Amino acid sequence: MQTRTPLFTPVLIVGCVIILTGFAIRASFGVFQIPIAEDFGWLRSEFSLAIAIQNLAWGIGQPIFGAIAEKLGDRRAIVMGAVMYALGLVLSSYAVTPLAHQVFEIFVGFGIAGTGFGVILAVVGRASSDANRSMSLAIATAAGSAGQVFGAPLAEWLLGFMTWQGVFLVFAVAILMVLLFLPFMRVPTPVASKTELQASMGTILLKAFRDPSYTMIFLGFFSCGYQLGFITAHFPAFVTEMCGAIVPGGALHSLGITTTSALGAVAISLIGLANIGGTLMAGWLGNRISKKYLLAGIYTLRTFVAAAFIMTPMTPATVILFSVSMGALWLATVPLTSGLIAHLYGLRYMGTLYGIVFFSHQLGSFMGVWLGGRMYDLYGSYTAVWWIGIGVGAFSALIHLPVREKRTEIIA
Repeated sequence: MQTRTPLFTPVLIVGCVIILTGFAIRASFGVFQIPIAEDFGWLRSEFSLAIAIQNLAWGIGQPIFGAIAEKLGDRRAIVMGAVMYALGLVLSSYAVTPLAHQVFEIFVGFGIAGTGFGVILAVVGRASSDANRSMSLAIATAAGSAGQVFGAPLAEWLLGFMTWQGVFLVFAVAILMVLLFLPFMRVPTPVASKTELQASMGTILLKAFRDPSYTMIFLGFFSCGYQLGFITAHFPAFVTEMCGAIVPGGALHSLGITTTSALGAVAISLIGLANIGGTLMAGWLGNRISKKYLLAGIYTLRTFVAAAFIMTPMTPATVILFSVSMGALWLATVPLTSGLIAHLYGLRYMGTLYGIVFFSHQLGSFMGVWLGGRMYDLYGSYTAVWWIGIGVGAFSALIHLPVREKRTEIIA
Protein backbone atom coordinates (compact mmCIF):
# COMPACT_ATOMS: atom_id res chain seq x y z
CA MET A 1 0.00 0.00 0.00
CA GLN A 2 1.40 3.42 -0.97
CA THR A 3 2.20 5.74 1.94
CA ARG A 4 0.38 9.04 1.68
CA THR A 5 2.76 11.97 1.32
CA PRO A 6 2.14 15.71 1.73
CA LEU A 7 1.92 17.90 -1.36
CA PHE A 8 4.91 20.10 -0.49
CA THR A 9 7.92 17.88 0.14
CA PRO A 10 11.64 18.84 0.25
CA VAL A 11 12.01 17.14 -3.14
CA LEU A 12 9.30 19.34 -4.67
CA ILE A 13 10.65 22.55 -3.11
CA VAL A 14 14.26 21.94 -4.20
CA GLY A 15 13.09 20.78 -7.61
CA CYS A 16 11.21 24.06 -8.01
CA VAL A 17 14.34 26.08 -7.11
CA ILE A 18 16.43 24.22 -9.69
CA ILE A 19 13.86 24.52 -12.48
CA LEU A 20 13.18 28.17 -11.66
CA THR A 21 16.87 29.11 -11.93
CA GLY A 22 17.54 27.08 -15.06
CA PHE A 23 14.50 28.41 -16.87
CA ALA A 24 15.16 32.01 -15.87
CA ILE A 25 18.47 31.77 -17.71
CA ARG A 26 17.06 29.85 -20.66
CA ALA A 27 14.14 32.25 -21.13
CA SER A 28 16.53 35.22 -21.42
CA PHE A 29 18.35 34.12 -24.59
CA GLY A 30 15.94 35.95 -26.89
CA VAL A 31 17.00 39.22 -25.26
CA PHE A 32 20.56 38.66 -26.58
CA GLN A 33 19.47 38.30 -30.23
CA ILE A 34 19.98 41.94 -31.19
CA PRO A 35 22.97 42.82 -28.90
CA ILE A 36 25.07 39.88 -30.10
CA ALA A 37 24.11 40.33 -33.77
CA GLU A 38 24.97 44.04 -33.57
CA ASP A 39 28.20 43.44 -31.64
CA PHE A 40 29.63 41.18 -34.35
CA GLY A 41 27.63 42.34 -37.38
CA TRP A 42 26.07 38.89 -37.82
CA LEU A 43 22.92 37.92 -39.66
CA ARG A 44 19.95 37.19 -37.39
CA SER A 45 20.15 33.52 -38.39
CA GLU A 46 23.64 33.05 -36.90
CA PHE A 47 22.69 33.45 -33.24
CA SER A 48 19.28 31.94 -33.96
CA LEU A 49 21.04 28.77 -35.08
CA ALA A 50 23.02 28.74 -31.84
CA ILE A 51 19.78 28.87 -29.82
CA ALA A 52 18.24 26.26 -32.12
CA ILE A 53 21.20 23.93 -31.53
CA GLN A 54 20.82 24.55 -27.80
CA ASN A 55 17.21 23.38 -28.00
CA LEU A 56 18.14 20.32 -30.06
CA ALA A 57 20.94 19.40 -27.63
CA TRP A 58 18.45 19.78 -24.79
CA GLY A 59 16.15 17.32 -26.55
CA ILE A 60 18.95 14.82 -27.22
CA GLY A 61 20.22 15.14 -23.67
CA GLN A 62 16.84 14.73 -21.98
CA PRO A 63 16.45 10.93 -22.33
CA ILE A 64 20.17 10.53 -21.64
CA PHE A 65 19.97 12.42 -18.35
CA GLY A 66 16.71 10.66 -17.55
CA ALA A 67 18.48 7.31 -17.88
CA ILE A 68 21.48 8.59 -15.86
CA ALA A 69 19.15 9.69 -13.07
CA GLU A 70 17.40 6.31 -13.04
CA LYS A 71 20.65 4.33 -13.07
CA LEU A 72 23.10 6.51 -11.08
CA GLY A 73 20.81 8.74 -9.05
CA ASP A 74 18.93 11.98 -9.51
CA ARG A 75 21.41 14.19 -7.68
CA ARG A 76 24.36 13.01 -9.77
CA ALA A 77 22.44 13.78 -12.94
CA ILE A 78 21.60 17.27 -11.67
CA VAL A 79 25.23 18.00 -10.71
CA MET A 80 26.41 16.93 -14.16
CA GLY A 81 23.74 19.10 -15.76
CA ALA A 82 24.55 22.21 -13.71
CA VAL A 83 28.27 21.92 -14.45
CA MET A 84 27.66 21.54 -18.19
CA TYR A 85 25.21 24.47 -18.13
CA ALA A 86 27.78 26.74 -16.46
CA LEU A 87 30.57 25.54 -18.74
CA GLY A 88 28.53 26.33 -21.83
CA LEU A 89 27.72 29.84 -20.58
CA VAL A 90 31.35 30.59 -19.70
CA LEU A 91 32.67 29.34 -23.03
CA SER A 92 29.93 31.25 -24.90
CA SER A 93 31.00 34.48 -23.18
CA TYR A 94 34.41 34.17 -24.87
CA ALA A 95 33.08 33.10 -28.30
CA VAL A 96 33.66 35.54 -31.16
CA THR A 97 32.48 33.48 -34.15
CA PRO A 98 29.04 32.08 -34.99
CA LEU A 99 30.45 28.54 -35.12
CA ALA A 100 31.92 28.85 -31.63
CA HIS A 101 28.58 30.03 -30.22
CA GLN A 102 26.78 27.21 -31.97
CA VAL A 103 29.18 24.57 -30.61
CA PHE A 104 29.18 25.91 -27.05
CA GLU A 105 25.39 26.02 -26.97
CA ILE A 106 25.51 22.22 -27.09
CA PHE A 107 26.89 22.32 -23.53
CA VAL A 108 24.13 24.73 -22.50
CA GLY A 109 21.48 22.47 -24.04
CA PHE A 110 22.78 19.39 -22.23
CA GLY A 111 22.95 21.45 -19.04
CA ILE A 112 19.28 22.40 -19.35
CA ALA A 113 18.46 18.72 -19.86
CA GLY A 114 20.22 17.77 -16.63
CA THR A 115 18.54 20.49 -14.58
CA GLY A 116 15.18 20.63 -16.34
CA PHE A 117 11.85 18.91 -16.60
CA GLY A 118 12.94 15.39 -17.55
CA VAL A 119 15.00 14.77 -14.43
CA ILE A 120 13.13 16.98 -11.98
CA LEU A 121 9.59 15.95 -12.93
CA ALA A 122 10.53 12.28 -12.72
CA VAL A 123 11.85 12.54 -9.17
CA VAL A 124 8.97 14.80 -8.14
CA GLY A 125 6.53 12.28 -9.60
CA ARG A 126 8.15 9.43 -7.66
CA ALA A 127 8.05 11.47 -4.45
CA SER A 128 4.34 12.24 -4.80
CA SER A 129 1.30 10.21 -3.90
CA ASP A 130 -1.20 9.29 -6.59
CA ALA A 131 -3.59 11.94 -5.28
CA ASN A 132 -0.92 14.68 -5.33
CA ARG A 133 1.06 13.74 -8.45
CA SER A 134 -0.77 15.82 -11.05
CA MET A 135 -0.63 18.92 -8.83
CA SER A 136 3.01 18.32 -7.84
CA LEU A 137 4.02 18.09 -11.50
CA ALA A 138 2.07 21.28 -12.19
CA ILE A 139 3.78 23.16 -9.34
CA ALA A 140 7.24 22.07 -10.54
CA THR A 141 6.33 23.09 -14.09
CA ALA A 142 5.00 26.44 -12.87
CA ALA A 143 8.37 27.05 -11.23
CA GLY A 144 9.83 27.17 -14.74
CA SER A 145 7.31 29.88 -15.55
CA ALA A 146 8.29 31.77 -12.41
CA GLY A 147 11.85 31.77 -13.71
CA GLN A 148 10.62 33.10 -17.04
CA VAL A 149 8.86 35.97 -15.24
CA PHE A 150 12.11 37.61 -14.22
CA GLY A 151 14.71 35.94 -16.48
CA ALA A 152 14.29 38.15 -19.56
CA PRO A 153 13.77 41.43 -17.65
CA LEU A 154 16.77 40.60 -15.45
CA ALA A 155 18.92 40.06 -18.54
CA GLU A 156 17.61 43.32 -20.04
CA TRP A 157 18.43 45.15 -16.79
CA LEU A 158 21.93 43.65 -16.52
CA LEU A 159 22.64 44.61 -20.13
CA GLY A 160 22.06 48.22 -19.07
CA PHE A 161 25.35 48.34 -17.20
CA MET A 162 27.42 45.35 -18.31
CA THR A 163 28.25 43.53 -21.53
CA TRP A 164 26.35 40.47 -22.68
CA GLN A 165 29.50 38.46 -21.90
CA GLY A 166 29.33 39.62 -18.28
CA VAL A 167 25.66 38.63 -18.05
CA PHE A 168 26.54 35.13 -19.27
CA LEU A 169 29.15 34.82 -16.49
CA VAL A 170 26.65 35.98 -13.85
CA PHE A 171 24.21 33.34 -15.07
CA ALA A 172 26.93 30.66 -14.92
CA VAL A 173 27.46 31.41 -11.23
CA ALA A 174 23.70 31.36 -10.61
CA ILE A 175 23.18 27.87 -12.05
CA LEU A 176 26.04 26.49 -9.95
CA MET A 177 24.51 28.01 -6.82
CA VAL A 178 21.51 25.67 -7.05
CA LEU A 179 23.79 22.76 -6.15
CA LEU A 180 23.83 24.11 -2.58
CA PHE A 181 20.23 22.89 -2.23
CA LEU A 182 20.88 19.33 -3.39
CA PRO A 183 21.47 17.84 0.10
CA PHE A 184 17.79 18.54 0.80
CA MET A 185 16.70 16.56 -2.28
CA ARG A 186 16.70 13.13 -0.72
CA VAL A 187 15.84 10.32 -3.10
CA PRO A 188 12.32 9.17 -2.17
CA THR A 189 11.29 5.60 -1.55
CA PRO A 190 10.05 4.31 -4.91
CA VAL A 191 6.27 4.28 -5.24
CA ALA A 192 6.33 2.25 -8.45
CA SER A 193 4.50 -1.05 -8.38
CA LYS A 194 6.32 -4.36 -7.87
CA THR A 195 5.69 -5.27 -11.52
CA GLU A 196 7.20 -1.98 -12.67
CA LEU A 197 10.28 -2.44 -10.48
CA GLN A 198 10.86 -5.95 -11.85
CA ALA A 199 10.45 -4.93 -15.49
CA SER A 200 13.58 -3.92 -17.37
CA MET A 201 14.00 -0.57 -19.12
CA GLY A 202 14.04 -2.40 -22.45
CA THR A 203 10.68 -4.03 -21.69
CA ILE A 204 9.03 -0.74 -20.83
CA LEU A 205 10.54 1.08 -23.83
CA LEU A 206 9.49 -1.68 -26.23
CA LYS A 207 5.96 -1.60 -24.82
CA ALA A 208 5.79 2.16 -25.33
CA PHE A 209 7.28 2.10 -28.85
CA ARG A 210 4.70 -0.48 -29.94
CA ASP A 211 1.85 1.62 -28.58
CA PRO A 212 0.27 4.01 -31.14
CA SER A 213 -0.71 6.31 -28.28
CA TYR A 214 2.93 6.90 -27.36
CA THR A 215 3.67 7.76 -31.00
CA MET A 216 0.79 10.23 -31.07
CA ILE A 217 1.97 11.87 -27.83
CA PHE A 218 5.48 12.07 -29.34
CA LEU A 219 4.24 13.71 -32.54
CA GLY A 220 1.86 16.04 -30.73
CA PHE A 221 4.59 17.51 -28.52
CA PHE A 222 6.45 18.78 -31.62
CA SER A 223 4.18 21.80 -32.06
CA CYS A 224 4.51 22.75 -28.41
CA GLY A 225 8.27 22.96 -28.86
CA TYR A 226 7.97 24.82 -32.16
CA GLN A 227 5.73 27.51 -30.72
CA LEU A 228 7.62 27.94 -27.44
CA GLY A 229 11.05 27.89 -29.09
CA PHE A 230 10.11 30.44 -31.74
CA ILE A 231 8.41 32.83 -29.33
CA THR A 232 11.11 32.63 -26.66
CA ALA A 233 13.92 33.24 -29.16
CA HIS A 234 12.30 35.73 -31.53
CA PHE A 235 9.37 37.45 -29.86
CA PRO A 236 11.47 40.15 -28.12
CA ALA A 237 13.07 41.10 -31.45
CA PHE A 238 9.71 40.77 -33.25
CA VAL A 239 8.11 43.22 -30.81
CA THR A 240 11.11 45.55 -30.87
CA GLU A 241 10.93 45.95 -34.64
CA MET A 242 7.23 45.61 -35.48
CA CYS A 243 5.22 46.94 -32.54
CA GLY A 244 3.65 50.39 -32.62
CA ALA A 245 5.27 53.05 -30.45
CA ILE A 246 4.60 53.28 -26.72
CA VAL A 247 2.64 56.46 -26.07
CA PRO A 248 4.34 58.89 -23.66
CA GLY A 249 2.25 59.37 -20.56
CA GLY A 250 0.39 56.09 -21.08
CA ALA A 251 0.12 53.25 -18.58
CA LEU A 252 3.15 51.36 -19.90
CA HIS A 253 5.25 54.51 -20.11
CA SER A 254 4.39 55.37 -16.50
CA LEU A 255 5.63 51.92 -15.45
CA GLY A 256 9.03 52.62 -17.03
CA ILE A 257 8.38 50.61 -20.19
CA THR A 258 9.34 53.32 -22.66
CA THR A 259 10.75 51.36 -25.61
CA THR A 260 9.55 48.43 -27.68
CA SER A 261 12.77 46.65 -26.71
CA ALA A 262 11.76 46.80 -23.04
CA LEU A 263 8.24 45.72 -24.00
CA GLY A 264 9.67 42.66 -25.78
CA ALA A 265 11.46 41.57 -22.61
CA VAL A 266 8.38 42.28 -20.48
CA ALA A 267 6.26 40.22 -22.91
CA ILE A 268 8.34 37.12 -22.15
CA SER A 269 7.94 37.87 -18.45
CA LEU A 270 4.16 38.24 -18.81
CA ILE A 271 3.98 34.90 -20.60
CA GLY A 272 5.74 33.28 -17.66
CA LEU A 273 3.57 35.06 -15.11
CA ALA A 274 0.32 34.04 -16.80
CA ASN A 275 1.58 30.50 -17.19
CA ILE A 276 1.96 30.01 -13.45
CA GLY A 277 -1.80 30.16 -13.11
CA GLY A 278 -2.42 28.27 -16.34
CA THR A 279 -0.11 25.40 -15.40
CA LEU A 280 -1.51 25.06 -11.89
CA MET A 281 -5.02 25.02 -13.34
CA ALA A 282 -3.98 22.32 -15.83
CA GLY A 283 -2.55 20.23 -12.98
CA TRP A 284 -5.76 20.61 -10.97
CA LEU A 285 -7.93 19.73 -13.96
CA GLY A 286 -5.66 16.79 -14.83
CA ASN A 287 -7.02 14.88 -11.82
CA ARG A 288 -10.60 15.53 -12.85
CA ILE A 289 -10.83 15.64 -16.66
CA SER A 290 -9.39 13.47 -19.42
CA LYS A 291 -5.79 14.56 -20.00
CA LYS A 292 -5.93 13.96 -23.75
CA TYR A 293 -8.98 16.21 -24.14
CA LEU A 294 -7.33 18.89 -22.02
CA LEU A 295 -4.25 18.71 -24.26
CA ALA A 296 -6.37 18.93 -27.41
CA GLY A 297 -8.18 21.92 -25.96
CA ILE A 298 -4.95 23.72 -25.06
CA TYR A 299 -3.52 23.28 -28.57
CA THR A 300 -6.80 24.47 -30.10
CA LEU A 301 -6.80 27.62 -27.98
CA ARG A 302 -3.16 28.30 -28.85
CA THR A 303 -4.06 28.08 -32.53
CA PHE A 304 -6.84 30.66 -32.22
CA VAL A 305 -4.76 33.02 -30.04
CA ALA A 306 -1.77 32.96 -32.43
CA ALA A 307 -3.98 33.43 -35.51
CA ALA A 308 -5.81 36.38 -33.96
CA PHE A 309 -2.54 38.08 -33.00
CA ILE A 310 -0.88 37.82 -36.41
CA MET A 311 -4.06 38.95 -38.22
CA THR A 312 -4.32 42.24 -36.30
CA PRO A 313 -1.96 45.24 -36.27
CA MET A 314 0.68 44.91 -33.54
CA THR A 315 0.29 47.47 -30.77
CA PRO A 316 1.50 47.49 -27.15
CA ALA A 317 -2.03 46.47 -26.13
CA THR A 318 -2.16 43.46 -28.48
CA VAL A 319 1.32 42.38 -27.35
CA ILE A 320 0.20 42.36 -23.73
CA LEU A 321 -3.09 40.62 -24.54
CA PHE A 322 -1.30 37.96 -26.57
CA SER A 323 1.37 37.44 -23.90
CA VAL A 324 -1.21 36.87 -21.16
CA SER A 325 -3.39 34.62 -23.35
CA MET A 326 -0.55 32.51 -24.71
CA GLY A 327 1.08 32.45 -21.29
CA ALA A 328 -1.96 30.82 -19.73
CA LEU A 329 -1.46 27.96 -22.24
CA TRP A 330 2.35 28.01 -22.33
CA LEU A 331 3.59 25.07 -20.24
CA ALA A 332 0.18 23.75 -19.31
CA THR A 333 0.91 20.84 -21.66
CA VAL A 334 3.89 19.63 -19.59
CA PRO A 335 2.19 18.26 -16.41
CA LEU A 336 -0.55 16.76 -18.58
CA THR A 337 1.88 15.08 -20.99
CA SER A 338 4.22 13.82 -18.27
CA GLY A 339 1.27 12.73 -16.14
CA LEU A 340 -0.27 10.85 -19.07
CA ILE A 341 3.01 9.02 -19.67
CA ALA A 342 3.29 8.09 -15.98
CA HIS A 343 -0.30 6.83 -16.02
CA LEU A 344 0.12 4.72 -19.16
CA TYR A 345 3.59 3.26 -18.56
CA GLY A 346 4.31 3.60 -14.85
CA LEU A 347 6.76 5.61 -12.75
CA ARG A 348 9.89 3.44 -12.87
CA TYR A 349 11.20 4.76 -16.20
CA MET A 350 9.09 7.88 -16.44
CA GLY A 351 12.20 10.08 -16.85
CA THR A 352 13.45 8.16 -19.87
CA LEU A 353 10.03 7.84 -21.51
CA TYR A 354 9.24 11.51 -21.00
CA GLY A 355 12.74 12.39 -22.20
CA ILE A 356 12.14 10.61 -25.51
CA VAL A 357 8.82 12.41 -26.00
CA PHE A 358 10.52 15.66 -25.03
CA PHE A 359 13.01 15.10 -27.85
CA SER A 360 10.10 15.67 -30.24
CA HIS A 361 9.37 18.91 -28.36
CA GLN A 362 12.95 20.03 -28.87
CA LEU A 363 12.95 19.06 -32.55
CA GLY A 364 10.06 21.48 -32.79
CA SER A 365 12.02 24.09 -30.84
CA PHE A 366 14.98 23.69 -33.18
CA MET A 367 12.77 24.20 -36.22
CA GLY A 368 10.95 27.18 -34.71
CA VAL A 369 14.12 28.98 -33.64
CA TRP A 370 16.16 28.20 -36.76
CA LEU A 371 13.36 28.86 -39.24
CA GLY A 372 12.60 32.12 -37.46
CA GLY A 373 16.11 33.43 -38.03
CA ARG A 374 16.53 31.95 -41.50
CA MET A 375 13.25 33.21 -42.93
CA TYR A 376 13.75 36.62 -41.32
CA ASP A 377 17.07 36.95 -43.14
CA LEU A 378 15.45 35.87 -46.42
CA TYR A 379 12.21 37.84 -46.25
CA GLY A 380 12.67 40.39 -43.48
CA SER A 381 9.57 39.06 -41.73
CA TYR A 382 8.47 36.42 -39.21
CA THR A 383 4.98 36.05 -40.70
CA ALA A 384 5.49 32.75 -42.58
CA VAL A 385 7.13 31.08 -39.56
CA TRP A 386 4.25 32.24 -37.39
CA TRP A 387 1.65 30.66 -39.71
CA ILE A 388 3.58 27.37 -39.74
CA GLY A 389 3.29 27.39 -35.95
CA ILE A 390 -0.45 27.86 -36.21
CA GLY A 391 -0.67 24.89 -38.57
CA VAL A 392 1.32 22.47 -36.40
CA GLY A 393 -0.69 23.59 -33.37
CA ALA A 394 -3.91 22.57 -35.10
CA PHE A 395 -2.29 19.22 -35.98
CA SER A 396 -1.43 18.58 -32.31
CA ALA A 397 -4.98 19.36 -31.25
CA LEU A 398 -6.29 16.66 -33.60
CA ILE A 399 -3.67 13.97 -32.99
CA HIS A 400 -4.31 13.84 -29.23
CA LEU A 401 -7.95 12.86 -29.67
CA PRO A 402 -7.32 9.13 -30.47
CA VAL A 403 -4.82 8.66 -27.59
CA ARG A 404 -5.97 5.94 -25.22
CA GLU A 405 -6.02 6.59 -21.48
CA LYS A 406 -6.61 3.08 -20.20
CA ARG A 407 -3.47 1.66 -18.66
CA THR A 408 -2.35 -1.83 -19.62
CA GLU A 409 -0.40 -4.19 -17.38
CA ILE A 410 3.37 -4.39 -17.78
CA ILE A 411 4.74 -7.85 -18.47
CA ALA A 412 8.35 -8.23 -17.37
